[in-house]
Amino acid sequence: MTTMTDASVREFKMPDVGEGLTEAEILTWYVQVGDTVSDGQVVCEVETAKAAVELPIPYDGVVRELRFPAGTTVDVGTPIITVDVSGGGAPADAGTPAVETAQAPATSQDPVTAQAPAAPAAGEEKPAGRQPVLVGYGVAASSTKRRPRKGPEVPFQQAPATLAVQTELNGHGPAATEAKPRPLAKPPVRKLAKDLGVDLTAVIPSGPDGIITREDVHAAVAPAEAAPAVPAVTAPVPVAPAVPAAPAASYDAARETRVPVKGVRKATAQAMVGSAFTAPHVTEFVTVDVTRTLKLVEELKQDKDLQGLRVNPLLLIAKALLVAIKRNPDINASWDEANQEIVLKHYVNLGIAAATPRGLIVPNIKDADTKTLPQLAQALGELVSTAKEGKTSPAAMQGGTVTITNVGVFGVDTGTPILPPGESAILAVGAIKLQPWVHKGKVKPRQVTTLALSFDHRLVDGELGSKVLADVAAILEQPKKLITWA
Repeated sequence: MTTMTDASVREFKMPDVGEGLTEAEILTWYVQVGDTVSDGQVVCEVETAKAAVELPIPYDGVVRELRFPAGTTVDVGTPIITVDVSGGGAPADAGTPAVETAQAPATSQDPVTAQAPAAPAAGEEKPAGRQPVLVGYGVAASSTKRRPRKGPEVPFQQAPATLAVQTELNGHGPAATEAKPRPLAKPPVRKLAKDLGVDLTAVIPSGPDGIITREDVHAAVAPAEAAPAVPAVTAPVPVAPAVPAAPAASYDAARETRVPVKGVRKATAQAMVGSAFTAPHVTEFVTVDVTRTLKLVEELKQDKDLQGLRVNPLLLIAKALLVAIKRNPDINASWDEANQEIVLKHYVNLGIAAATPRGLIVPNIKDADTKTLPQLAQALGELVSTAKEGKTSPAAMQGGTVTITNVGVFGVDTGTPILPPGESAILAVGAIKLQPWVHKGKVKPRQVTTLALSFDHRLVDGELGSKVLADVAAILEQPKKLITWA
């Protein structure tokens, strides 16, 4: 709510910063109530299931309200910040400091109102070097607004008039008898309650922060289902209240740490489970002498056309895989379950798995098959640097067709990688080690690695998968084949 006219107030809604994402978590606010903002200025950073993204605001004005604190997950299309665009420089209540407005003291025992968190430090600065990119403005205005998963029931920073109305709704004024706090529950739990005919206001929550869980709903409906089995009696029998689900097993906070699964890690977990139990995986292995490839890497580092670019074994492995796909194009495909079709791709968006502080991500190089070696080296360097800085955009992680994961950097020999959803193959590269190897009839120390190719057996049979893996191995053993096969 706000006391200003509609003409002077703009509400900036959580945009869809990915492709079809439904929610995002507010990581950091870069502005506070009372700050002046301009068109294109970054006001906050949010994390979706794919990446962290900075949000610029599309108009000039003065911040009047921050609807949610950092750490809150907000639905796409929900207003997150209110700005006065009338040109006035003072808040609605000029006598109340902006920060104090957000921290108005509670006057009752209401736990929700009493626990409103403090605003971010006034001196907090956003990370340098990020350029704002204007994104979309979310879903239609009729989108359903859902209660935040975490955080206080009242907005993070409110104008005094807004806070007064909210206080009434929370039981501190005349409206206390007319309104009732909405039970906290996630959309799937609400749907379950609706299907079972359970009134959520009568359910005793057992989840963190008073959230109603699926077990709570089942516990509430259990007495009603068991009622027919009770023998008839002449005297009325009091109905026992719903019993909450058994609390989770206790743990020693000094010896254990609980980390919420959200954002990139949550999306990765869901994608891996979906892929593992949807696509029938097959993994093949080959051990190959890459001594000549390493020598070529050293020579290329001196090439003037590659000066200043990232030249390493991964570059030649990526090029070898692209050449193998060119020779065996049927492996570059996807499975369309809805239409029961195999979709053959005439382009290669080469994914490179990257470990980041927020979890595993797989950005891809668009049309990697059309790039020269210097262009591929430049694209690889930019991809790795962007991922390490946490600036990978959602678009960079869409549309991959084949992926490479370099587990060798961790010193392991190889692995059995799981396919990114929608892709047909993923190549795991193991550590390169000096090993005894039979070379030209004699045992000599050679640089050796093990490659593992996992593929979707609905799309790729053993013959096709073996041909691709054998081609990659042949190129790495004899890099001159890059010239004759490319």
